[in-house]
Amino acid sequence: MTDRPRLSVGLPVYNGEEYLSESLDALLGQTYEDFELIISDNASADGTQEICREYAAKDARIRYLRLPRNIGATPNHNHVLAESRGELFKWASHDDLYGRDLLRRCVEALDERPDMILAHTGQAVIDGDGRVTVPYEYTLATDSPHAPERFRSLLFEPGGDDFYGVFRTDRLRRVKPMDSYHHADRTYVAEITLHGPFHQVPELLYFRRDHPTRAERANPSKRSRCVNLDPRRAGPLHPTPRLLAEYVWGFASAIRRAPLSPADRRACYGHLASWLTSRVRPGAGERVEDRAPVDPALLTVSVDALVAGREGRRA
Repeated sequence: MTDRPRLSVGLPVYNGEEYLSESLDALLGQTYEDFELIISDNASADGTQEICREYAAKDARIRYLRLPRNIGATPNHNHVLAESRGELFKWASHDDLYGRDLLRRCVEALDERPDMILAHTGQAVIDGDGRVTVPYEYTLATDSPHAPERFRSLLFEPGGDDFYGVFRTDRLRRVKPMDSYHHADRTYVAEITLHGPFHQVPELLYFRRDHPTRAERANPSKRSRCVNLDPRRAGPLHPTPRLLAEYVWGFASAIRRAPLSPADRRACYGHLASWLTSRVRPGAGERVEDRAPVDPALLTVSVDALVAGREGRRA
């Protein structure tokens, strides 16, 4: 790795001791090595600090930052981006797994396609034991050269985890930092795609772990999720109707800020209006892990074969 790594990987974490070591092994075992791993510990009260310091002592690519208090998940995600030095950036989660070629294939895709501002790979949902429960076919039109078509696809198609792709850092810094209202990650990615197309590498290399203590599961209500994202959302000033209104306004504001032609801007506003009228449809906006699980025996891919460090790297 050079003094200034080409890629920065930001990993915000709070009380992540259960799966953190597996995720760190998968990241540090990547075939692409020119990256820094920025871990921002949100004042964890479990064994997260000890795990991070142990790994940092063994691998110079790790920068471990411990915050003096819990600032919430969203400010912590913004913090690791602000600390990044690479021309490319990727958020990572403390409980997900990553195929050993994920970073290499995404960096290569961006090198080969200078018009693309994000590269990601195929994904599947795994359970707490690392078993695939939901395979996922990416159907979003985020690779379209037309901004309104990319925006419409992100509005209407369920699923997708482009937030965890590899971005061109300069493009991330052109958009408003992520907020903490309901589904703010969706409005954030929607604004990014108004700046340029995404590329999907046709290989299954990203495994999103769904388990009872994952933030969405541990905080089932909209209010509790938003308080987890930012403690300042607690209290009577942030009722659920306000959080939902901010969600809709987030899309409208993204269109207003984006570098669009007048015609494209009008088209995006039109898609937003159509989307609002569609929200009464059952299942609208469902996340991929909410779909019915499948028998893992029906899948032809082995997570163990793709993910570095699944057996014995911590020994």
